[in-house]
Amino acid sequence: MSAPETWDLSRTALLTIDLQNDFIHPEGAYGRAGQSALAIAALPGRVAPLVAALRAKGGRYFSAQFTLVPDRDGEPLIAPHLKELRPFLAKGDFAPGSFGHTVVDTLHPADFVIEKVAYSAFYQTRLEYIMRAISVDHLIVGGIVTNGGVASTLRDAHLRNVETVMLTDGCAAFRQDVHEATLLSLRTVTHQMSCAAAREWLEDAI
Repeated sequence: MSAPETWDLSRTALLTIDLQNDFIHPEGAYGRAGQSALAIAALPGRVAPLVAALRAKGGRYFSAQFTLVPDRDGEPLIAPHLKELRPFLAKGDFAPGSFGHTVVDTLHPADFVIEKVAYSAFYQTRLEYIMRAISVDHLIVGGIVTNGGVASTLRDAHLRNVETVMLTDGCAAFRQDVHEATLLSLRTVTHQMSCAAAREWLEDAI
């Protein structure tokens, strides 16, 4: 893997996974159900300075947002395992164009929004098309949850020979031990650095 310091930042995007209102805002689907974590709530504020620093160097910001596609009656198409795991999900949650589906205010607006229906931001989405169309070769990745959407996206990027940086404190899980175990397991497929180190890299790059 080439060192991130050698990357052309104008051909780099910061990609956040699922940092949207239905997951994070108190009035979103998870907030209303009491499903929240302080580590997750802190992420947008930690990542936003990196978005600004990368944009200043000509890079882009992509927001991948989990989507529940509504059927013709408005009821969401929910996979059986997800319905069992999150029975509180209801009509209107994570619906395209809704408040809950939208990236949180701290990061709004993204340069491109990637609607995704599963863990990975690459699975059945337009991410690869956008990357090719605007000549993005590298991704800096953060978001939620570390062991779910973040890990799946990083592994899929690796399979596609897309080099990545994983923000070690720019992603989070509902349990810290799961977060830390996932960081360890991903060291062979991605570079890893803290948000502070990434900000220094981006701001100091020529």
